[in-house]
Parts: sequence; structure tokens; C-alpha cells
Amino acid sequence: MTMRKAFLLLLTVVILASCAVTQDSNDYVFPTRTGKLLYLRSYNNALRLWKVKYEEADVVTSYGLAHVIVSGPKNGKPVVLMHGTDASSTMWFPNVKALSQKHRVYAIDYPLETGKSLATVKDMEPKDMVAFYNQVFAHYNLKDINLVAASRGGWIATLLTLEPENRVAKLALLSPAQTFGGVDKLGKAFTAVKLKMFPSPKRLNKFFEQFSKHPEKIDRKYKEQFYLANKFGRSKPDLIKMYRFPKEQLQTLAIPVMVLVGDHDVINDRDILQRAAETIPHVDTLLVKDAGHFISIDQAAIVNQSVIEFIDKK
Repeated sequence: MTMRKAFLLLLTVVILASCAVTQDSNDYVFPTRTGKLLYLRSYNNALRLWKVKYEEADVVTSYGLAHVIVSGPKNGKPVVLMHGTDASSTMWFPNVKALSQKHRVYAIDYPLETGKSLATVKDMEPKDMVAFYNQVFAHYNLKDINLVAASRGGWIATLLTLEPENRVAKLALLSPAQTFGGVDKLGKAFTAVKLKMFPSPKRLNKFFEQFSKHPEKIDRKYKEQFYLANKFGRSKPDLIKMYRFPKEQLQTLAIPVMVLVGDHDVINDRDILQRAAETIPHVDTLLVKDAGHFISIDQAAIVNQSVIEFIDKK
């Protein structure tokens, strides 16, 4: 067994073990109503960081309710934001104002992770992930979508885009997890497992120190939400299902793709940019200096400008 598989297996076992809690609610992610209420309060507090008008909606899908936060002009190009594990859509607080200035932005919470979406299923296979997002896209009649996705969201976004029939026009991947390779720095990445197993403020700070180059840029409201996600949430990201995409698959991506990676990312090494350039026919790559895995927060201005230029480029 490789180190990557061992890491993913251990994290999955931890998450599954944390799910073995007697529930007093019908929620697969939050075992207790009290925990969920505290988390939702912190979610709403984090939304105050957006500094832009938004609407919240719940879209009915075959997998439960999809919570969507919508911003920007109705006639703008559609931009869909897909968050990382347990980060929820509120992670986009440093980016949404710039992205929604001219574009119609849809931020979607993944249903089997902490957020406001509500799953009616206990598990989702890759084909179910594709179906879930496609049902949300169909609800809004979205076509020619610009997908902007971070970490685990980047893997799902790539999965979506590789489908023969999809609605994606452009794909922007920000520190995508497992898409081009495995975990780069296992020791530092293991802080995520420790936080999940034994959540505490000290372990939260250690996690952000490893996953962010500038943890001081992460607002305390968001830090509190992320902490409560680990303390009360029982997410099922099913990381062992996140296989590395074969080169032959990635070569079929005919649309424009952009890959951004921080030079201090604990998940991806900078070599993935070379692998992406050698594999994807139409790709732009950028190594963002002074940034970690939380690249969209560490260097928000650079990420915002890069994504907007990529989306608007003809």
C-alpha cells in the first residue's frame, strides 16, 4: 500500500468511526441538533464576510436539498464555486465580491459535508456526485458554466467536466486534491486527521498553520465555523474514491483549463503544474508565491484577478 493510499484510508476510517454516534436528528452530517444549530449560527456569521448582496436558496435534488448562495448580475456569465472538504461555500469570502461584479455566481454546498445542504442519502458514488451537481445546474438552466473549484471540489469539478455530456465551458482548479497526484507532505497534512479525531482550538490553529501560508488572513468568524464543522460534523467525503485521473482521461479535456497551486501547498507539489501542462491540451498554469493550500485566501487578489481574466478571455 502506498503512503497516499494509507493516508486516505486512515482519514476515511477516522471519519467513518466518527459517524458511529447515536443520532437524535435525521441529518447524516450532524448527529445532534444542538451541534447543527451551533454550526449554522457560525455559518451565518461567516456569511457576513461576503460584503456583497446574495440570495440563499435550497434546490430539491434526488440526493436531498442543495443549498446555493447566488450573487451578481442575472445576465452575467455563470460561475459555479465548488468548495473543499468541510470548508463550505463560505470559504469564498475573499473572492465572491470580485467574482460577482460582472458574473452570476452560484456557490453550492456539497450535501455529505458540513454546510447547509441536507442529504437524504448516506453515501454518494462518483456518478451520484455528477448527477447531484447536474440537477442543480438544470434547476437554474445553467449552460456554458465556468467552474471554479478548490481542493476536493477541484477533483469533483474535473470528474464533472470529463463526462461526455456536460455544461462546462471553462474549468479553474485551485490547489485541486488528488487530481494530478497524491498528498505531497503527509506529515503536515496529517494535522487534518488530528483535528478531525480530537478537535480543539490548539489543533485548529496548527491545522491552519500547515494548510495556510497566511493564517492571519483567515477571519475568526470563518475559523470558528471550520472548527465547529470538525467538532460537530460527521462528514463523509469518501476520500478513497478520489482516484488520480489517468493521463488518457485528462487528455480528452477539450475546454480551457487553468490550474493554480501555492508554492507552500501541503497537498500538491509544484510538479503537478508540469504534469497538467503535459497532459491537458488547453491549459494555463500558475505557481502562486507565498500561498498554501488555502490559496484563495492566502493570495486572494492574485487568485481573483487570474480567475476573472481566465473566464473573460476569448
